[in-house]
Amino acid sequence: MSDALPAATCPRCGGGFACGAASGPAAHCDCFGIRLSDAQRAAIAGQWPGRCLCMNCLRDLGATPVLTSPSSGVRA
Repeated sequence: MSDALPAATCPRCGGGFACGAASGPAAHCDCFGIRLSDAQRAAIAGQWPGRCLCMNCLRDLGATPVLTSPSSGVRA
């Protein structure tokens, strides 16, 4: 059995990264430590559903407030 993490391509920047979350039910990935608001998580999930992003993109998106319309119900 290989200890290598599955290779992935970030859909936002196109860069490669190793996805620890994809390595099984007891997996751990560095992205688990990234703090995102509910609005940021919703925006990311809406734009890239079911996809993992690289750490650089997650950090970048985490530093950017999410702008929402008053009727969206999502707050930053």
